[in-house]
Amino acid sequence: MKKLVQLLGVLPTLLAVSASPSTAADSPTLDKIKSSGAITIGYREASIPFSYLGADQKPVGFSLDLCGAIVDRIKEDLKLPSLKINYTPVNSSNRIPLIQSGTVDIECGGTANDKKRQEQVSFSVATFVSQPRWLVKTDSGVKSASDLKGKTIVVTQGSNAIGFAQGVNAKEQLGLRIVQAKDHAESFLMLNTGRAAAFMEDDILLAGLKAAAPNPNAVAFLPEGYSKIYYGLMFTKGDAGFKTLVDDVLSKQMASGQFEKTYAKWFNSPIPPKSENLAFPLSDALKDRIVHPSDAVD
Repeated sequence: MKKLVQLLGVLPTLLAVSASPSTAADSPTLDKIKSSGAITIGYREASIPFSYLGADQKPVGFSLDLCGAIVDRIKEDLKLPSLKINYTPVNSSNRIPLIQSGTVDIECGGTANDKKRQEQVSFSVATFVSQPRWLVKTDSGVKSASDLKGKTIVVTQGSNAIGFAQGVNAKEQLGLRIVQAKDHAESFLMLNTGRAAAFMEDDILLAGLKAAAPNPNAVAFLPEGYSKIYYGLMFTKGDAGFKTLVDDVLSKQMASGQFEKTYAKWFNSPIPPKSENLAFPLSDALKDRIVHPSDAVD
């Protein structure tokens, strides 16, 4: 009986340990971070306001702030107050391979979660909801997608906008010539120099490029919008322990109101390097995901 009482006394402790959100023992990523004393964060150089280079050429942005909270949690859980943070630039073409190879532990950019990508990597609960749209030059005379018939349009390599552009082209029989640029900056340059009549990308990324341009009014959105796109932080597939930790941090920020404060900082306030305000309020779709965190996609 005495031994039984002793066992019952330690049982709550054992259960608490087994229910811990994440430990190095059940996460290859956390085990790697613990053994190396470092975490590698992937960032984008021109995905305003999610992840981009600030005036001092250091990565900043909404996704970087979210990842900062995740790093703080890792420091606490692994008892690594001096955890080293390495930053690696990624682009649309190499971000998934760098996650798969273990070169990058978590990508803190503006990456869309879809079923095809879920076969290769894992995503956090949704951190943003977007939709692909067209950006054109204001003086081009293009007022709707139908006006693009027979014209050259640009998308960024590795972006899911490629599939959307191809789908719109086929469905509406526009006869588009679809070209691909290496990154969003080059795509935007092609639009502004007249080498492309339109640039298709997620609305918020286009809004960021537009706001940061020398003359934001020189480009404008077409009225058409397409399917909902759910963004998330990206990391290695099948690492349940790491996903649990990441989702727990984000879900708690959503429940506490901190997530909305961070959103307001980057989407509804002046941001570096030029103090532009994107004036991009929370959408109803994102509000729903804040109340009900999920990594589900349509």
